[in-house]
Amino acid sequence: MGIDYYKILNVDRSAKDDDLKKAYRKLAMKWHPDKNPNNKKDAEANFKQISEAYDVLSDPQKRQVYDQFGEEGLKGQVPPQSAGGFSGGSDGGGPTMYRFNPRNADDIFSEFFGFTSPFGGIGDMGGRAGASGFPRGMFSDDLFSSFRSGAGEGSGNVHAPRKSAPIEKTLHCNLEDLYKGTTKKMKISRDVTDSSGRSTTVEEILTIEVKPGWKKGTKITFPEKGNEQRGIIPADLVFIIDEKPHSVFKRDGNDLVVTQKISLVEALTGYTIQLTTLDGRNLTVAINSIISPSYEEVIKGEGMPIPKEPSKRGNLRVKFNIKFPSRLTSEHKIGIKRLLTSP
Repeated sequence: MGIDYYKILNVDRSAKDDDLKKAYRKLAMKWHPDKNPNNKKDAEANFKQISEAYDVLSDPQKRQVYDQFGEEGLKGQVPPQSAGGFSGGSDGGGPTMYRFNPRNADDIFSEFFGFTSPFGGIGDMGGRAGASGFPRGMFSDDLFSSFRSGAGEGSGNVHAPRKSAPIEKTLHCNLEDLYKGTTKKMKISRDVTDSSGRSTTVEEILTIEVKPGWKKGTKITFPEKGNEQRGIIPADLVFIIDEKPHSVFKRDGNDLVVTQKISLVEALTGYTIQLTTLDGRNLTVAINSIISPSYEEVIKGEGMPIPKEPSKRGNLRVKFNIKFPSRLTSEHKIGIKRLLTSP
């Protein structure tokens, strides 16, 4: 029978694909040459044997030949007539034996974990490559332990695949959108990969519900809506709120600020504020007191909605730009002086 591949992987002859993967993962990590610098020769031999066993048993055709004819059948060491329908070529018309070409152990290892560098790009540390093909010293005990604990004994991967960096897009909103809330539709195109590995471009409409009171810098994340690539988790698509300037109002946190231009006469004798709010209402507020340059009228509850407290709003703060006359006649000056100094 030669080598017992089932015994090497410590699995039953009825082992399924998941059983083989679990066994290979455990043993390959244990016997990788860079994990065993003090016992490298034996580790290399065991690592190659483990890889060969997995290569054979995970391939239906190789496994069928092995189960029927053993290692000798795989390596062309049984008579042609014993090999039945299995043939690997012809030397003159007659059937020949199955020819098994063992795969490179490092290729199997990197293919199994989905990356050329098995730990997502940390591999090239500048050291000379060992017999396994990976740089010396890249597999420390701490590194192996962290990947084992992170993946779990029964998981399908030793480590989490690398995830692409988020893709950030600006979502322009006017102040009315952020005051009342709105729904925006965003059309995106991205590459997706089917089960055969073929990549196609698809278009998709994303719906963004902008909530009343959201601020500039608010992020809306659509998980894994970036391009799909083999062995890499797609990037998150992140929309970031940006507030367009408004012709009347400015935002200050949850408050709205507006500046009204008034004359000196209005500042001294009284003024009536008339505004159209962001939701279209007409707002009228009479001011009977004297308006100084630093005066600010605060109208409670007429500011921006507060997202975490939908029933509450900030304030509307009205500031004033008082227009002073550019010149006064002597009569005007005398009259004003008399007026302001009279008891």
